[in-house]
Amino acid sequence: MSAYIARRILLMIPTLLGILFVSFVVVQFAPGGPVERVIAQLSGADTGAASRVSGSSGGDFGARPQAGAAADAVSSKYRGAQGLDPEFIKKLETQFGFDKPAYERFALMVWNFARFDFGKSYFRDVSVIQLIKEKLPVSMSLGIWMTLLTYLISIPLGIRKAVHDGSRFDTWTSAIIIVGFAIPGFLFAILLIILFAGGSFFNVFPLRGLTSDGWAQFPWYWKIIDYFWHLTLPLLSMALGAFATMTLLTKNSFLDEIRKQYVMTARAKGCNERQVLYNHVFRNAMLIVIAGFPGAFIHAFFSGSLLIETIFSLDGLGLLGFESVLNRDYPVVFGTLFIFSLVGLVVNLISDLAYMWIDPRIDFEAREV
Repeated sequence: MSAYIARRILLMIPTLLGILFVSFVVVQFAPGGPVERVIAQLSGADTGAASRVSGSSGGDFGARPQAGAAADAVSSKYRGAQGLDPEFIKKLETQFGFDKPAYERFALMVWNFARFDFGKSYFRDVSVIQLIKEKLPVSMSLGIWMTLLTYLISIPLGIRKAVHDGSRFDTWTSAIIIVGFAIPGFLFAILLIILFAGGSFFNVFPLRGLTSDGWAQFPWYWKIIDYFWHLTLPLLSMALGAFATMTLLTKNSFLDEIRKQYVMTARAKGCNERQVLYNHVFRNAMLIVIAGFPGAFIHAFFSGSLLIETIFSLDGLGLLGFESVLNRDYPVVFGTLFIFSLVGLVVNLISDLAYMWIDPRIDFEAREV
C-alpha cells in the first residue's frame, strides 16, 4: 500500500509540470496580455486596469504618450503602443515579468509554485492565496451541499428504481430524470428566477450573495435559515443534471448485483428481499457510488458553477477564474490552475484508496505497472 501511494505521489510531479508547461505555451501564443491591457486602458479602450497598476509599481505608469518623431518612430511589439514612451513600455514589461525570456519565466514560476508561492494578482494588488480564500466560501457552499443533496436523493431513488425495474414508477421517473438532465443548468436557473425570484410571478428567493445585509446581527437560527434561503435556487440549478447521472448509476449498479448468483443463493437460503438487498447487495452495489464521492465533490466544487455564480451574483472560484482569463491576470490563472490540478490528483488517489477500503479484494499495488 505504501509503495503504491508513494508511486502515485511521485507521478503527480511530472503530471503537474506537464499541465503547467502546456498551459504556459498556449498563453505565449494567445493574443493580448497584461501589457496590452494597460495600453488599452490608457488609450480609452479598457477601464480599471491602469489605475490599479499605476498605484502599485512605484513608477510613473500614469505617463501620457509622448509627442515627437522619436517616440513615434519606436517600433513596438504591442498593439496600440505607437506613440508611447519606450521607457514606459519597459517599465510595464519589468513589472509583469516580461523583460525575461519565456524559459526563464517558466522556470521561475515552477520554482515558486514548488514552494507554494503563487505571487500577487497583476491588477488587484492582492495575493493569489488571499483571493482564493475570499472566494472559497461560495464555491465550498455550492460544492458541499450540491453533492450531499445529490447523494441523499439519487441513491434511494436509484435503489427503488432497481427494485421496481420495468414498472410504471421506473418508467416515469426515468423520463423525468432524462428531461431534467437535458435541460441546461443556466436555463433552469433563469426559469427559477422568472418563477420564484421576482421575474414575472413570485418574489420568494433572493438573487444576490450567500447572506442578507446585516446577517452578522441575526440570531443563530435565523442565520441558518437565511443562508439556505439564498442557496436554494443556485443548488437546484446546479443539481438538476447531477441527479440523472447518480440515480442511473445507482440503479444500474444494483441491477448488476441483483442478477448475480450469490443473490439467488441468499434467496434460496430463506432471506427476505430486504435482507438480500441491504445485507448482501448493498455493499457490492455501492462500491462504485461511494468510492466516486471524492471525485463527485471536487467536480461540483470546481466546475460547472460559472454561469450559476454569474446569474445569482455569487462571487466564487468559477467567476474568479473566468475574470482572470479575460483580464490576462496570469498569476491568478496559473495559481488556480496549479491548485485545482493538485487537488484533482490528490482526490483521484483518495478515490482509488476508497475502492480498496470498501472492497479489500481490490489491490492496485499487486497489479503489474
